[in-house]
Amino acid sequence: MGISIWQLLIILAIVLVLFGAKRLKNVGGDLGSAIKGFKKAVKEEDDKKEDNTQTLEKKDGENVFDVAAENKTDSKKDKA
Repeated sequence: MGISIWQLLIILAIVLVLFGAKRLKNVGGDLGSAIKGFKKAVKEEDDKKEDNTQTLEKKDGENVFDVAAENKTDSKKDKA
């Protein structure tokens, strides 16, 4: 019940006739640029998160505020 190779070739031929090879090449290039930009943005966001976690790590002689620990203590107070 899946699409066979012949059906895909017929669809490709119709698309080429409707849009032309030059326009499809431009669309492909634009799509590639968009994907590349998306991957770059995701990588930058991951780098920001990594930098933030490194700055929050406890260093010798420094006090670090732990939000998760305070939330746990607050929930215990609410239950009592």
